[in-house]
Amino acid sequence: MQHYQWYPGHMTKAMRQMHKDMRLIDLLIELVDARIPSSSRNPGIDDLGKHKARLIILNKADLADEQYNRLWADEFRVQGYHVLEANAKSAQIGKAVLAKIRESCREKIERDRKKGIIGRPIRAMVVGIPNVGKSTFVNALAGRASTKTGDKPGVTKGKQWISLKGNVELLDTPGVLWPKFADQTVGLRLAMIGSINENIIDITELSHKIIEFMAQSYPGTLEAYYQMGTFADTSEALAMICRERHCLLKGGEPDIVRAARMLTLDFRAGKLGRVTLDRVIARR
Repeated sequence: MQHYQWYPGHMTKAMRQMHKDMRLIDLLIELVDARIPSSSRNPGIDDLGKHKARLIILNKADLADEQYNRLWADEFRVQGYHVLEANAKSAQIGKAVLAKIRESCREKIERDRKKGIIGRPIRAMVVGIPNVGKSTFVNALAGRASTKTGDKPGVTKGKQWISLKGNVELLDTPGVLWPKFADQTVGLRLAMIGSINENIIDITELSHKIIEFMAQSYPGTLEAYYQMGTFADTSEALAMICRERHCLLKGGEPDIVRAARMLTLDFRAGKLGRVTLDRVIARR
């Protein structure tokens, strides 16, 4: 199994700066990918925000399995977080997020009111791993392209303050992973959704893992989407995708790498359907 790990030097510097900036903020907004709500949480964030109000945004909820969106939202609420299921690309996200920010900071607002402090802005820091959709999220709230966005991890490099309606100020931060994944399943799932630098990934091996997951958790989905028959193993599935999508080399040989890349992009874009990799059991 490939060893998945990516922690460039700028992430250490970014995490150090985030610790310094915590004194400036009232609320820590953590974006997680709804497809991997546990695996996309940097374990250092809980230590970072242990004395602050907390809001978890289950972003890309439109790509995740609906039943698990609800279960994960319930799980995080039980742990004491405010939670919002969201799609950062939605036109309606701004109003819902601002309402959640005010709900999360209700105690702070009430304290200010009792002290006679009126009009002090709510200051929130937005954190999350690479490619979780932070820049798209911030842009949607700001109503303009206030930060760079992209579908590659590591686009946001520096600290940026953004003023929003409703007397809220957001501090955007770079996407940060952590130095070592204790469980390589976490690294694999981060690679599957695109949060690890593509240059260190064996795309063919990753595609085998995606096929394996889909066959076990969402049987019949690959066959339906690629209009192919049943397959005995992941290698046969890739070969069948090559034939159905005409991913062929000269001489008619299957272009496995091209098919693997196509499958991976289709999976990440939600073309194979709504999926959740991290599972949680319903609380009684």
